[in-house]
Amino acid sequence: MRRRRFFAWGLGAAACLAGGAAGCGTQRVGAGAAGLRTRFAIIPEGRRWARAGLLFSGAAREAGYQLGPGTKITLSGLPALAAAELNNDHTLLTATTPLSRLSGEVEVVVVPGDSGFKDFQDFGAHLLADPARTPLAGRPQGGPDHLLFGLIAKGLGADTRQVDYTGYPNHQETATALSSGKAAAATGLLSDWRSGIHREQVRALAVSSARRVPELDVPTLLESGVRVDYAEWTAAFGPEGMTEDTREAAIGMCDDVTGSSAWDAACRSEGWISIPLSGDDFVVWLASEVERTRAVMRDLGLVDTTKATTCWGSCGNGH
Repeated sequence: MRRRRFFAWGLGAAACLAGGAAGCGTQRVGAGAAGLRTRFAIIPEGRRWARAGLLFSGAAREAGYQLGPGTKITLSGLPALAAAELNNDHTLLTATTPLSRLSGEVEVVVVPGDSGFKDFQDFGAHLLADPARTPLAGRPQGGPDHLLFGLIAKGLGADTRQVDYTGYPNHQETATALSSGKAAAATGLLSDWRSGIHREQVRALAVSSARRVPELDVPTLLESGVRVDYAEWTAAFGPEGMTEDTREAAIGMCDDVTGSSAWDAACRSEGWISIPLSGDDFVVWLASEVERTRAVMRDLGLVDTTKATTCWGSCGNGH
C-alpha cells in the first residue's frame, strides 16, 4: 500500500456549534402526552454533520417541534462508523441507541479527462488484471472512499490486498493527485467532483447509488456489473440506554422530519438522497452495514483478521 493517512473522526461527545443547529433542542407541540414530556437536543457529531444538523432542526421546526434542552440526539454516519472500526473502538451500533437513517451522499468514480479508460469496463478490467499497478486515490485511508474501492475490487474479483490506494486529507489534494498522474482513478462525494465533471477536467465512470443521478449521464456500479449500492449515509442516534418511551418519541420525531416536504426540499438542494429507515428496521440494516464495513476492512488488510468481529458488544473486546 502507499502512504497511510488514516481516518481521524471519532465517536466522542460532539460539541455544540454556536449559532447553528448544534445543541438546539426540540419538543413536539400537540404530539400527545408522551411527546410533550420528551425534549431533545439535536447535535452533529462534529463539523462533517453540521449542515445536516442545521437542516434537520429546521425541518423539525416546520414539522411542529420547538427548541429546548433535553435528551441528546446525535447526527452521525458512515465516516464515524469506519473510524471506530479502524481504531477498534465502540461502534455506533453498540455505543448508542440507533434511531433512524436520514440521508445519503452519492459517491462517484472519476478519471482524468484524457484518461485511456473509456468507461468503467476498461477501468475495471485493468483493476482486475493488475490492482497493484492501478493507483487509486481518495480521502483518508480507511474512510468511505477507500472502502468503496475495496468493495469495487471485491465485486470485480480482484485481489483486494493488492489494491494500491493513497489517502489524501481533502478533495483538493485528491484532485491534484489525479490531474498530475499520481492516480489513475479516484472516488469521492459527487458533490465534490461535480464541477470538475461539468468542466470536463475529469470524467465520471460510475456512481455508487442504486439509481442514476438525474441530469448526469453516468451509469451506476450495479449497471456496470459490480453489485455495490453505496452512500455516505447520515443517521440519528440517541444515547446508550434510552428508555423505550423516549426512544419511540425520538423515532417519531425522525419519521416526522424525514417525511416532511421541508426535509425533501433540503435533500434536493444539497444533492443528498433521502433514505429514511427507522426503529428496528434501521437497527437490522445498521448491523449489516457494520459487518460490511468490517469485512471490506479485513479484505483491504486494514484490521486484524484474527479477531472475532460478530459479538457486537457482548464479548468485551470493543466490537
